[in-house]
Amino acid sequence: MPDAPRPIFITTPIYYVNDKPHIGHAYTTIVADYLTRALRLLGHEVFFLTGTDEHGAKVAEVARANGMEPKAWCDLHAQHFKDAWKRLDIEYNYFVRTTDQRHEAGVARLLERLHDATDPDGKPVIYEDEYTGLYCLGCEKFITGKELVDGLCPNHLTKPQELRERNYFFRLSAFLPEVQRRISEGSIRVLPEERRNEVLGLFKQGLEDFSISREREKVDWGIPIPWDPTQNAYVWVDALPNYITAIGYGDDPASFARWWTDASIIHIMAKDILKFHAVYWPAMLLAVGERPPQGMFIHGYFTVNGQKMSKSLRNTLDPHRLVDQFGADGTRYLLLTPFPFGMDGDLKADAFVPQYNADLANDLGNLVSRVIALIEKHFGGRQPCPVGIDWENGIAYRLQMPVHSCTHDFAMALRSRIWSFEDDGPDLDRAIRTGMELVRETNRFVEEHQPWNLAKMGRRDELATVLSVAAEAIRRVAIVLSPAIPNKSLEILRALGFENPSTELSIGGLSPVLDGNARGLCPGPFHLDGPIFPRLEKPESTRTERITVSESSTPENVITIDEFKKAQLRTAEVIAAERVEGANRLLKLQIAIGEERRQIVAGIAEHYKPEDLIGKTIIVVANLQPATVRGVASQGMLLAASKGKTLRLLTADGPLESGATIS
Repeated sequence: MPDAPRPIFITTPIYYVNDKPHIGHAYTTIVADYLTRALRLLGHEVFFLTGTDEHGAKVAEVARANGMEPKAWCDLHAQHFKDAWKRLDIEYNYFVRTTDQRHEAGVARLLERLHDATDPDGKPVIYEDEYTGLYCLGCEKFITGKELVDGLCPNHLTKPQELRERNYFFRLSAFLPEVQRRISEGSIRVLPEERRNEVLGLFKQGLEDFSISREREKVDWGIPIPWDPTQNAYVWVDALPNYITAIGYGDDPASFARWWTDASIIHIMAKDILKFHAVYWPAMLLAVGERPPQGMFIHGYFTVNGQKMSKSLRNTLDPHRLVDQFGADGTRYLLLTPFPFGMDGDLKADAFVPQYNADLANDLGNLVSRVIALIEKHFGGRQPCPVGIDWENGIAYRLQMPVHSCTHDFAMALRSRIWSFEDDGPDLDRAIRTGMELVRETNRFVEEHQPWNLAKMGRRDELATVLSVAAEAIRRVAIVLSPAIPNKSLEILRALGFENPSTELSIGGLSPVLDGNARGLCPGPFHLDGPIFPRLEKPESTRTERITVSESSTPENVITIDEFKKAQLRTAEVIAAERVEGANRLLKLQIAIGEERRQIVAGIAEHYKPEDLIGKTIIVVANLQPATVRGVASQGMLLAASKGKTLRLLTADGPLESGATIS
């Protein structure tokens, strides 16, 4: 690690505005926020960037299907992300939107520089050519035949469009050797090691030049190519530069130099967008003579209660509902601790309440309440002032060693791994664990010395020593755990008598602790109004609510009009139908939604024969997350009404072409 800390630039991906924030978005953003706060404790200046990705054909299609103009749709959903991050106490420095005028100007500047650049052999970096191939609208990316699974996009289970366009291309092939060299040698660190190997494997498979534009008549919602207004920037070429437009590329050279040229750059993301960030993005930067990012920390996918998150399974966790139940700090802690950063893992939603109660309400909350209550009772809420305390021996020493060990372990779990390529990235799990180990060690210390009995026996100096040491340990805990539980850490420090507790958590706030300042308590007053983490007596469901139709007169699970507008209801014509082998209730339908062909699976075989359905115009939910039912891909859901043993498909009350929007 360098002697003088360099500024650090931390980013999340910019999130697509086709939906509201879900727990996957929240996890990535909480990790970035945690790392930002932790590195500031260690003395670094950090710039934290997040935002939304708002251009592309898919955004325009979803917006118009919901009766809105694309910009209005983007404004609405960008605010959804801002609201979610506020509730989770995410403190970003800048929220970038790709529809911002500043961003669009920066992208135009980058495109112009790419257009003027040449590769190492003197060839133009940008050239015009015809693209003939496949495009997945859901992914907003060009896709090759070898990436398909049974002819479908593996992410969306939809058949990609066949495109034939005249576009502008980026000469990726000219920069692949240099990008590969930098990843192999470690000047571009892709962590953990498994993800680095995955990227290096892409070079062996062969990577082709990629299109940087789409014909504007086909994709009208985007940034125009500066030298050809008939073309718009391909969405990824528009999105990736957000990392530099937000910090001054094109309009603030000093800011850009500080946070890009002279900083340590860390992109945090999930593994599904690794190729674009680890290959395309460095190549584009090298082409215009800019420095590629140094670090990419990649986290895995996670399931919920053993199942892949899916709207069709109704198991996507809503960040707002988690905050409603556990508070911002409780939610952050529960999402940061189930498994090490970088690994695939399973969120046991049913275990959230027991873990919250055990770790936060019982271990930490009870410790703080007990120690402060004893100080209020026996010392009038003022700092205990023991006489002749021996910090090298005696009862104080029992806790001092764990205190020092905790704070140093916390620093090493984060600091060493930021710059060490051999490691697997920031050890967030270990960093939080060190704080909780000190909590439990302090609880054991209090139980061993039983200050309540020392008070009864009149052994005031020993009582003061025990409570003083325990309070100092709690101060350290509050500092070490503050990146995970920032609001509760401030609350704990206020309870310990700090009038301005935020100064303890400012840049370099951990330095006095690391330098050996073991006795940093204030004179008081010590006071706590209520439990830091109130115990949750009755576990509540953390799964999303199912939208149901009730036969009662009182509606259940009321939704807003904006929530209802998210569902895209379309008419569809059944063009083929057959039974699903081995399933008595399931039919596999081939449907036409306008010109689009899809396959859906429906549990209606007990009510309809396959031949009776052909030619019917039904109503389907067209934007439902694809699912696999009994091994058969299903790309939507038909609507039906049932009561008792009767089931009837919902249809229009007159002739209507397939693909019509239900509103």
